[in-house]
Amino acid sequence: MRGMKRVRVVASGRVQGVFFRASCARLARGLGLAGYVRNLPDGGVEAAFEGADAAVDEMVAWSREGPDLANVDRLDVVTEEPLGETGFRVTG
Repeated sequence: MRGMKRVRVVASGRVQGVFFRASCARLARGLGLAGYVRNLPDGGVEAAFEGADAAVDEMVAWSREGPDLANVDRLDVVTEEPLGETGFRVTG
């Protein structure tokens, strides 16, 4: 799909209990992205963003900082093949 991509990110640091998932979902939905965001057992947060290149890039940039109360120490970014997902969901 031209102009479309999918990226999975894993944020580490103080990213749970700071409204990371809720803020991420609100922004991703506002940008028309598909994917998910979830807490990880190790205290990190994983998210996948699928959609228009610029919108995905915007979410990756946001994920480097997160919401106001977050402190992102590290962000791992992996490009994946688009799955054709629709909707953005919060899990785990």
